[in-house]
Amino acid sequence: MCIFYEGGWKNNLIQIQAPGERLLQRIIDAHIHLSERRDDALNHFARMNGLRYTLGELLGTMRRHKIVRGLLLSPPLGGGVPLPNENVIRLCGRSDGMLAPVITVEPTAIEVKNAVKLAEENRKEVKGFKVRLGYVKASAESPVFNRLYDYAESEGLPVLFHTGDTAFSTGDLARSHPLTLDGLANKREELTMVLCHFGNPWFEDVAELIYKHQNVYADISGLVTGGAYAEKYAEWLSRKISEAIYFAGGADKVIFGTDYPVTKHSETLALVKRLEVDEGDKEKILWRTAERVFGL
Repeated sequence: MCIFYEGGWKNNLIQIQAPGERLLQRIIDAHIHLSERRDDALNHFARMNGLRYTLGELLGTMRRHKIVRGLLLSPPLGGGVPLPNENVIRLCGRSDGMLAPVITVEPTAIEVKNAVKLAEENRKEVKGFKVRLGYVKASAESPVFNRLYDYAESEGLPVLFHTGDTAFSTGDLARSHPLTLDGLANKREELTMVLCHFGNPWFEDVAELIYKHQNVYADISGLVTGGAYAEKYAEWLSRKISEAIYFAGGADKVIFGTDYPVTKHSETLALVKRLEVDEGDKEKILWRTAERVFGL
């Protein structure tokens, strides 16, 4: 029998464990989108997944799956621009402490300046930055991001990079390929980097990057999709991620994320369950690594 008490998100799964009994699982979702706006380009995916795509639905789903904390990122709006970061911070403020903001940074000097200023003004809340590789006309090593990287290093804040396939056909795969981040990781060894979507479909390249670089991690968000071969695709994904973990020598660099509403929480949790790795590595994926990397 496990006994636990409540007292804030960080304590709500503190437990007394009976001999021989495993601790109840707690989960951190390191990749969530939300806007509650009609011009949100992800509304299409929400409808496909039968989701209302509201803050109430999101928080209810998180509680149901024992997801104690989540990182909220700007979704794209009509015209391809991201939801303003101020909106993300306000949504997090309505989440009863369950959501923390990640600031999206576009490749212009003024946007970088504004992002750093916003992070400074919300120092206690902001947990990282996001660069939308493949959606913007800039590479990870573009000089325009130097001020952002300097600040992120000084504050110990991770920078998330979109890698791999893009949600829309207008995306630039040459800029979102994960190997384009190898040079930046070589130059910026103090910069914590998180490769979103595990570079799908370049899983082996991401496996090499997280093995090679001490400061590079990857999340498993937005990988699960429907279709005629959904079950076979899920098996293929599980095999690819498992093999990447074998190559890297463990799951210390792999982080759970859903990409809600692109992928449902139940689908990504099922993917983790399928992985052919030990329970300790699944625990690292589900919360331990995210807690350490993002300071949650």
